[in-house]
Amino acid sequence: MRARVPNGMAKGPSNNMNQMLKQAQKMQDEITALQADLEQREFKGTAGGGVVEVTINGKRNVLDLKIAPEVVDPEAIEDLQDVIMSAFNAAVANLDEVSDAEMQKLTGGVSFPGLF
Repeated sequence: MRARVPNGMAKGPSNNMNQMLKQAQKMQDEITALQADLEQREFKGTAGGGVVEVTINGKRNVLDLKIAPEVVDPEAIEDLQDVIMSAFNAAVANLDEVSDAEMQKLTGGVSFPGLF
């Protein structure tokens, strides 16, 4: 009596493992490319009804800061600082949202702890 080998296993389990490793490497390469792409993009955040606008890049570096002249009051510096921080946080949230959406498309919704 001969043992029957399931389809796809004729070349042995190492063939499946090699294919899986190639797929994992391809996904890692795509993730690296996506991260590089995100670092080149710009993300905006506004606060105070648009009186403060912050533009950052994917590395979370501030590229531009715009403040409407009507909100510059020497007596209200703390308020202005709060609005600037809110705009920066909105820009970071925008970056995170785009990054998460792009990563979901790339990985098909599969999470890899510690990878990203």
